[in-house]
Amino acid sequence: MREGSLEAPTRHPIDWQSDEFWDQDNLNTELERVFDICHGCRRCVSLCDSFPTLFDLVDESETLEVDGVDKADYGKVVDQCYLCDLCYMTKCPYVPPHEWNVDFPHLMLRAKAQKFKEKGGTLRDNVLTSTDAVGKLATIPLVDITVNAANKTPMLRKALESVLGVHHEAPVPKYHSKTLRKRFDPAGNPKPNRVGETTGKLALYATCYGNYSTPDLGEDFAKVFRHNGIYIDLVPKESCCGMPKMELGDLESVKALKEKNIPVLAALVDQGYDLTAPIPSCVLMYKQELPLLFPDDEDVKKVQVAFYDPFEYLYLRHKEGALNTEFKQELGDVSYQVACHQRVQNIGPRTKDMLSLVPGTTVDAIERCSGHDGTYAVRKETRDKSVKIARPVVRKVNDNMPEHFTSDCPMAGTHIAHLADTEKSEHPMTLLRIAYGL
Repeated sequence: MREGSLEAPTRHPIDWQSDEFWDQDNLNTELERVFDICHGCRRCVSLCDSFPTLFDLVDESETLEVDGVDKADYGKVVDQCYLCDLCYMTKCPYVPPHEWNVDFPHLMLRAKAQKFKEKGGTLRDNVLTSTDAVGKLATIPLVDITVNAANKTPMLRKALESVLGVHHEAPVPKYHSKTLRKRFDPAGNPKPNRVGETTGKLALYATCYGNYSTPDLGEDFAKVFRHNGIYIDLVPKESCCGMPKMELGDLESVKALKEKNIPVLAALVDQGYDLTAPIPSCVLMYKQELPLLFPDDEDVKKVQVAFYDPFEYLYLRHKEGALNTEFKQELGDVSYQVACHQRVQNIGPRTKDMLSLVPGTTVDAIERCSGHDGTYAVRKETRDKSVKIARPVVRKVNDNMPEHFTSDCPMAGTHIAHLADTEKSEHPMTLLRIAYGL
């Protein structure tokens, strides 16, 4: 038996519609097996709080082994996993094709799914993961002003914490009545120009956050891509990608959202479009999670192949000499937090590569988790742990004192900026727009 594997990790489909997947005894047996392997290794202790929680449970048990841990306490480990995938992709030597077949994140997903099926979600969790519904309500004219003002009022934030369990110090999204869909201008597109594997004809999946909370970011995407001779338009109709519901364990809602989005996206692929999105989690959902949840869906596979991280897309064009490198403005020192859901896409440091093309620019890539992780950073019970996870990034940003702080994930960036001595976080696409002088 090999001690560990040096081969590239591979993923097995998630057989969530089988009877075995939902069998509690079978799940507990698999949790004990994997926890025992993790206990014997412990190299993931520096990642999320799942692993310190597990190791503390083992070390405090009578046997000092996993068999001494009460199975009722397994949920304490599960609750600390936010499906970042870093243990699988960067740390664990026992992932497939190793014979021990450890897939910790998807095992945690299975446990979350069983819990959700049995108990459902709390009011707070159901609200926070219903991003379309919240966004549509909060962006009604005048309602957006009221919501944004309330989110800045300490008394009302403490009331929100008391009622919903949203921590009063956690930054929450700002909402705009003039959403990206209302302000996106389709005019000014160049003629599509195929370069390498890219068609030069791109559909932007706005995402809930991009549409309701950061519509200016979508405009930056349009400016940068068109400046590089790429035709770009919005996906004509979209719903949430399903990542928030998946993190909750609500797989039926993930399926319902898939059935809304995939036909629209697959039709765009048939029309010659490539696909991208401004949020790494949404990109990962279409690149990895939906294909693993629905391995027999041909349209899901079609969308998977056509979906690109935005900087991956620009880099592919750059390799073929098709990127505009006439930059007008230096960026100086840039501290760049690499979002977990981008790191695990196995595309390389493409954001750093693109920003580094700007003359007079030095990019310090910080490959540590932000601690934001979906709803983890805003929930009352996990806020302190989220801040603890973020401290190494915050410390590095403060030490660097950069001209710009950036992250591919706007939510992670806002979380770090809120804790650090920097005024704000800017998306890397915004920095490219600034560098181009657009």
